Amino acid sequence: MPKAPTTSASRSALRRNQACLSCRKRKLKCDAARPHCGTCVKQWQALISVPPPVGYAHPLEPQCSYDPVEGLPIAPEVDPSERIRSLEEQISQLRSQLNETRNYSPASSSPQQPFISTHHRIGSGISTGPSSSSGRSPTTASPNGHTQSAVDMVNGISIDSPGSQMRGSTSSPEMLHSAGTRGSDSMMDMLFAGWDPDLPEPDVLNHYIEVFFRCDPCGSRVLHKPSFMSTMHLHPKDPNFPHSAVLHAICASASRWASHDIITHSDGSRRDRFADFHVNKTRSYIDKTMASGQDIFPVMQACILLSWYFYQEGRWVEVWIFAAFQTRVAVPLRLNYPGTFSSAQGGSSPGAYLAPPKDFLDLESRRRTWWMTVMFDRIVSVGGWLHSVDERDIGTELPLRSVDFEHSTDTLDNEQNLATKDLFIQHPPAYTDSFLLYLKATMLFGRVTDYNTRTNLRAPPIKAHNPFNTPDFKELDQLVCVDFLQNLPANSKHLGLGEDGALDTDLYMVHIVPHAATITLHNPYLNFGDSQSVSTSRCINATRAILSAYYSLSETSLDITRLHPFVTICWYLAAVVQIQLCKYFIEINDTSRESTVWGEINVLRFAMLEYGSRSPIGTRQERLLQGLMTEIVRLTTQMHPLEMGVPLYPFSHSGVFPINKGGSAGTASGAPLPDSSSFEDQQSLTSPASLRSMVGSTPPMPMVMRRSRGDPAADVASWRTSSPNTSYMQNISRQSYTHYPSS
Repeated sequence: MPKAPTTSASRSALRRNQACLSCRKRKLKCDAARPHCGTCVKQWQALISVPPPVGYAHPLEPQCSYDPVEGLPIAPEVDPSERIRSLEEQISQLRSQLNETRNYSPASSSPQQPFISTHHRIGSGISTGPSSSSGRSPTTASPNGHTQSAVDMVNGISIDSPGSQMRGSTSSPEMLHSAGTRGSDSMMDMLFAGWDPDLPEPDVLNHYIEVFFRCDPCGSRVLHKPSFMSTMHLHPKDPNFPHSAVLHAICASASRWASHDIITHSDGSRRDRFADFHVNKTRSYIDKTMASGQDIFPVMQACILLSWYFYQEGRWVEVWIFAAFQTRVAVPLRLNYPGTFSSAQGGSSPGAYLAPPKDFLDLESRRRTWWMTVMFDRIVSVGGWLHSVDERDIGTELPLRSVDFEHSTDTLDNEQNLATKDLFIQHPPAYTDSFLLYLKATMLFGRVTDYNTRTNLRAPPIKAHNPFNTPDFKELDQLVCVDFLQNLPANSKHLGLGEDGALDTDLYMVHIVPHAATITLHNPYLNFGDSQSVSTSRCINATRAILSAYYSLSETSLDITRLHPFVTICWYLAAVVQIQLCKYFIEINDTSRESTVWGEINVLRFAMLEYGSRSPIGTRQERLLQGLMTEIVRLTTQMHPLEMGVPLYPFSHSGVFPINKGGSAGTASGAPLPDSSSFEDQQSLTSPASLRSMVGSTPPMPMVMRRSRGDPAADVASWRTSSPNTSYMQNISRQSYTHYPSS
């Protein structure tokens, strides 16, 4: 049946320009229906009937619009002449900026001057200035679906609040203009200057960099702070300006101390939206470099910073993957060769290989990048996993002292490497500081991991077996448990707690890591029922040394969250020994010493939880410890075992355990464990009864609660020790370890 012809009666003709803009552009028929024509509605309905691809969302309504109605102003309540004048000014400014960018040459930039005139240094808190008043930092989707400035997201304050106004040189708040004038001009200045729009504005970014270098105990080792800070004043298009991947990684790491945009979920886990944004940006650069090989060395440095951030967050899957990725990338770069360069490459080497170091800073930066990669690999493998790179394949000499690196002292290369005889015993003063000692302690721990892994690969250890019959075990035991700590330099035999109240976190870890390595080496041979067991004695002495070091730190007002995150693993290993000891006391029905051990377990638990208030690795380790405690919690007869050792009130050094009038601890006898100078010396011990008379007990020390600092970037050297009960604590420590030498 033929269609009826279309007449003017069935469809009235449209006047000129009456159709919607979309239909007019695509030359489609339009019925000019308001608010959306029928053609656009049909196309929109067909679009939303198909599920959208990943990362894409369908429009909420048809994309249909019409020409403005005649007679209405261009913008309500805006004078057209004023609007035209404002637009002409912006066009003039954009033209001048474009001309400056075209005429820019890298050699003309001065390192002494910032590239933007509104570049101000921010104090302890993050506040926004005129350049940030329009919220032009990286935007992230907020829960309500709108975008939010990353600067405002981090600060958690309104951009219109008085606290968000930055003070100029006259100490008076600068007047903020509308977001459409000065705010847009400032953003356009940065964009035309080549500033990465995903980074915070320069003043905010500099604040994060300061926080990073001041607070981060891990990744900051690979960067030379003086030269890095000077390059931040270069033009963003200068080839020496820091790579965006490094800057994004710094923002993610510094957010642990400066971010306020943290969301806590019902299960106790936390998410930092600002950190997640910069983590994703860093990973995008890493993925790009994996495909192209472009800027491989700075991106590898960013990868190291990001890896340590994952470790502090307790993100174990990413930690393990990144540990292997870094070593696989570093080996083709020849960083494992002496001088971080192999002459065998020749002049025809592929472009992915690095050229020889161009100066002292380049050479030392490569060394530190390599050794922080190796240290990360050793630390994440303490669970008994194989290392990504074998010690025999490392020829790089050890780095120089931190003071020589920071002051660019062009000294001779370090004379020590992993093949040096007596590396862990001989410490040349010109090439030794707390960081190098910590590096050696970590590598020593790596040897213990290698021994345990390769031993378990052949046959599992047997508790009844005497491991000292194996020469390799005996040599490693002597090095880890005795020689390393006894041969520390005279100025490094303390815990790093200075008289001025400063804490050397590296030196503190130097005295902790060997004891954690001792526990890892001897734990498979623990046997509390054997009074002659040297392995049991080694583990007990190491556990009490770790507890003693924590007690010494608790006497001060220092914030333990500034310690290296590896300290939580050391506390965990000590707590594992205490759990096994507690189980033994439950089995022999020794409730007195069981309660003492419960208190010490809780001290370590609360230390992990306090560290977890800033770094989730502490909370995750404490949860893992709770899984091991399930059996002893079920078997114990103590009324509230998980509350023993809790302080009576905040800042209290007095726990729930009574102290004698003379200031000494209770008189309960300690664990029936032998003194351990050597395995042969144990053969002279006659009976377990004689061992009991040698051992004294220790009441568990309470957890010292500390207030959070108002300025997260406060220098650790400015903190002062304050202990109302220092003499009591020292007295307890001396009594606790009189009969347990640290051999």
